[in-house]
Amino acid sequence: MSNISEIKPSKKERIALELFYNRFYDLYDELSKKEFFKEKPEYRFYKIREIFSIYKELVGYEPIQHYIKYVKSGGRPPLEGLVIDDLFSFVRNLLLHFPIFDDWDSVYINKDLATWNKAATIHKFLQKSSQIKIDDEGIIKYRIWEKDKKLMTYIQFHLPEEYSNNNIFLKDIISEKEGVKLSISFMRQVLDTQVYSDKKEDITIMSQVCLPKQ
Repeated sequence: MSNISEIKPSKKERIALELFYNRFYDLYDELSKKEFFKEKPEYRFYKIREIFSIYKELVGYEPIQHYIKYVKSGGRPPLEGLVIDDLFSFVRNLLLHFPIFDDWDSVYINKDLATWNKAATIHKFLQKSSQIKIDDEGIIKYRIWEKDKKLMTYIQFHLPEEYSNNNIFLKDIISEKEGVKLSISFMRQVLDTQVYSDKKEDITIMSQVCLPKQ
């Protein structure tokens, strides 16, 4: 990964990156507070949708793409690349291309909806992810250690086991509270690879995933 450090942002990239990063960190701080989930579902949904969108914009930056390729090539635990790239892109695309929902728990997709216009990224992700089985299920397990709270939380991403015209609810893939907390922690770890800081992260993510069965 030595070539990543040699890529320097241009003047216009620096301007955009500063805006996007500042907004991401503002949202991250808000969503990390326990009081956030006492807000109205519609308000929470708006903020969560925004942080997924900001993250998606930032992962298009070339050095971050290099990092994701490194993760996918085996630099991190199995399937982490699927989570930080494919899964989070799927969520962003689902919320962007189907702006018809008011809260996290109501969001759903099925094969007819995913292909109503053309078979694009949402359809491809659901096709791919429904074929991944870990211990005969599509569950990716993680533990989060929150240093300041001395708290260990066990969280799961549930990849859809079947892709058909039955509704697949987003809440069944990523839960709004614990699943989003894990998601934004992953996002921050990815984005922090391009930031120099003396501050140590208070949240540590530990994978419990084994290689998927062939």
